[in-house]
Amino acid sequence: MRPNRLKEKIARGEAALGCSMMFPSPQVVEMLGYAGFDWVLIDCEHGSIGLGDVEVMAMACDAVGITPIARPRSNSASDTQSVMDRGVMGVQVPHVNSAEDARRAVAAVKFGPGAARGLAAGTRPDSWGLGGRMPDFAARANAQSLVCVQIEDAQAVRNIDAILAVDGIDVVFIGPSDLSQSMGFPGDPKAPAVAAAIDGTLARIAAAGRSSGMPATAETLADVMGKGCRYIYTHLPRLIGTGATAFLGARP
Repeated sequence: MRPNRLKEKIARGEAALGCSMMFPSPQVVEMLGYAGFDWVLIDCEHGSIGLGDVEVMAMACDAVGITPIARPRSNSASDTQSVMDRGVMGVQVPHVNSAEDARRAVAAVKFGPGAARGLAAGTRPDSWGLGGRMPDFAARANAQSLVCVQIEDAQAVRNIDAILAVDGIDVVFIGPSDLSQSMGFPGDPKAPAVAAAIDGTLARIAAAGRSSGMPATAETLADVMGKGCRYIYTHLPRLIGTGATAFLGARP
């Protein structure tokens, strides 16, 4: 496995900026790499991306030197293993609401005794079985893979200290949209109760010495970074929309 540059940047305390994609396009992945993004979130939860698409999008990431992270369809171990076996370098697991959910996420990414991730010969992460000894691959994969758990339910906020105590988590990500819905304010993460929950959870993450993440736009990036987040992505439609507005607005 290649070095995980996203994981390295976060470990140094630097912001790693990514872009979320919900539809399959290795060509757009290439463009994002050439544009200067650090990583791409391949979103299998909300979009039309299948496992075959994950594989070729991960190949495109490798070609331009950025880090492929996948959001599995669910927080199940089987969905997590499926995207890891396609060659992504980490996962952002949705709806992690308890320490048990968090431990299952870690076990689905890492190899070892009692882990939920099966160790198969000939997968793409293992260079199709042509890259060397499998024990060496397993050790490298465990060192380079990134585990991000997503806090997006009121239950997760209540259980945040127990989740933070789970070993093997690299990033704790707050999903404002689903959290606002869970708390009774659908689509309004700025509602006072939701905003307080987000700020309080970010404070608990920082106090535990963990890295945090959130989505951002060009307008909110400085604020999100000011809250201590270093794992940050924007959405591809927002990039296109911003560019379209600027272009169309320049019409004489």
